[in-house]
Amino acid sequence: MEGLLTVNNVWMMICTGLVFFMHLGFALLEIGLTRQKNTINILFKNIFIITVGLLLYCLLGFNLMYPGEFNGFLGFAGFGLNSPLTDGSLDLAYSEGYTYWTDFLFQGMFAATAATIVSGAVAERIKINAFMIFVVLYVGLVYPIAGSWKWGGGFLDEMGFYDFAGSTLVHSVGGWAAIVAIWLLGARIGKFKDGKIGAFPGHSMPFATTGVLILWLGWFGFNGGSVLSADPELTSLTLVTTCLAAAAGGVASFIFSSALYKNYDITMFLNGILGGLVGITAGADQMSPTDAILIGTIAGVIIVLGVALIDKMKLDDPVGAVAVHLICGIWGTLAVGIFGNLAGFDQFITQLIGVGCYAAICVVSSFIIFYVLKVTIGIRVSKRDETEGLDIHEHGMDAYPDFGIKQH
Repeated sequence: MEGLLTVNNVWMMICTGLVFFMHLGFALLEIGLTRQKNTINILFKNIFIITVGLLLYCLLGFNLMYPGEFNGFLGFAGFGLNSPLTDGSLDLAYSEGYTYWTDFLFQGMFAATAATIVSGAVAERIKINAFMIFVVLYVGLVYPIAGSWKWGGGFLDEMGFYDFAGSTLVHSVGGWAAIVAIWLLGARIGKFKDGKIGAFPGHSMPFATTGVLILWLGWFGFNGGSVLSADPELTSLTLVTTCLAAAAGGVASFIFSSALYKNYDITMFLNGILGGLVGITAGADQMSPTDAILIGTIAGVIIVLGVALIDKMKLDDPVGAVAVHLICGIWGTLAVGIFGNLAGFDQFITQLIGVGCYAAICVVSSFIIFYVLKVTIGIRVSKRDETEGLDIHEHGMDAYPDFGIKQH
């Protein structure tokens, strides 16, 4: 028993490290797809999210998300971490797959990811102070309460709602907040002008590509760790379905976008990979390889259509976060009722109810947070700050001072 626990726990700690590594992937992707003059601002936000997110999850979030016996909607097991002890020693019967400490750290990495999704969507025009307050409230309170509804044994879990690794619980929780934020913020100056959509090319496609490949690698931990043990069959299948969905999403996205726009767009290729990953996340352990390819392929098409839809709605999303994390998150959650071992009409309806419940709590809470911030301290930087760059005006430095790269 103890030997098996050690093996399982080591695997879970490796997966924790891989999910942590994803924050580097998000940072590189976001700075790559945005302009050079806002690089430090984006990096600062990403560092703030992981550091403060872990502290909040320790002090408050973990026991909100996993309160033990509760009413299914809201519970709290107390402040801080208290490892279960038996006769003064660590209780190794906490789980067959991992210790209490590993459980906390693995789940804490997920908590920070939800806010990182919002960071990219609001890039280049949000006040850093407003964003930091949002992160504290959203990661500290909203994410763990919403998470308790399924992963904490709440009412959606009892209903049979299924979300293996977070297509809804992580990705759409971030995605709903992102779409509310960009609506309240408004578009970047010059994005929508005279009925045309302005192009703001990212300043480093090598960074963006590196970021996506790091995220793909990190998903081995994101989905592989969600097995919650080192079970050979389930972890192997999960990694296979994860990779196949990512590959199919990328290929489908670049082929479909090429047919529509007559060019080979690397950003569509990259976001297609991410869309496939988000799409498979809800049911990675339930799908066959063929199911995974179909889910990823549909996600890749959804990405192209989703990006076009967001632009048509005059919502400015610099990195495509809404299409990737919200729309593909919804698709992946519903796909559990269409493909794989759980497919069926009843399961599809249950998945749909789950999507609706998370939409409600995330849209309402994020709107309240951002609207109150908007009417109090303000959420958007001045026109001058936005035009000249947030790095200089909010951080007093340049990301590339020795390379002579001209601000634009």
